[in-house]
Amino acid sequence: MSLAYSWRLRTEHTTVYEYPTSARASYNEVRQTPPTTARQTALEARIVTHPSASQYAYRDYWGTRVTAFNVDAPHDRLEIHSAALVETRPWAGKTDASWHDLARVSSRHAELMTPTRYTDPVGELAEIGPSLRGASPLDTVEQVVGWVHDTLDYVRGVTHVHTSATEAYAARSGVCQDFAHLALTALRECGIPARYVSGYLYPAERAPIGEELVGESHAWVEAWLGEWWGIDPTNGSEVGMRHVVVARGRDYADVPPVRGIYAGDPGHRAVVSVRLTRTS
Repeated sequence: MSLAYSWRLRTEHTTVYEYPTSARASYNEVRQTPPTTARQTALEARIVTHPSASQYAYRDYWGTRVTAFNVDAPHDRLEIHSAALVETRPWAGKTDASWHDLARVSSRHAELMTPTRYTDPVGELAEIGPSLRGASPLDTVEQVVGWVHDTLDYVRGVTHVHTSATEAYAARSGVCQDFAHLALTALRECGIPARYVSGYLYPAERAPIGEELVGESHAWVEAWLGEWWGIDPTNGSEVGMRHVVVARGRDYADVPPVRGIYAGDPGHRAVVSVRLTRTS
């Protein structure tokens, strides 16, 4: 595809942990490396830690690259810096599988159609999902995404990282993680395989090339319609060149940017910053 139809985005993600007293050791997993997919190419990627530590990498069950490392010496703080350069391209276009097509692959995608702790519908939510089922899976996805976008208000601080879709629905508000979980809940209740996607969203549709913008981690969903189609319920839109995929799974529990434990007193503080730059 011509470069006229692609963007190059640089992502920089920094996480700093500060401990109340020196941590004797820490054990960490980082999911912040964008993969190369049909609609994006990872041109560069690196993760640097302070204190420095030997790293080893593997692919988890869902295909996400995980960088793991241990810091075995006492440390007052831990800094994790990840940086990547990714070329993104427009979505090639969505197919419109039939309900019969989805039924034939239900066993293959069973894990992505089963409720999880985040996406288990309770009460009124258990009835709303099936009510959104349309004449075709494509119609249904569009109705679900529109319903989620109209139902939740984007409000920080109302929910937290462990909030379920049912809880976010009751509050009628949340952040991108909650929009994604609510969409997954409804899609799966309609019989559509759907997965959680974490990554980054370049925050401006138009900005000078080379200008560094403050960003944050973002979440959206992919639904299977003969092939995977990315949709962003927070913005009520298809996934496009501003989206950079990092990890996929059943819900947030499969894709946290950093997961770890440390030996030391409780009460650590975490500070996260994300900066995004369009380079071409």
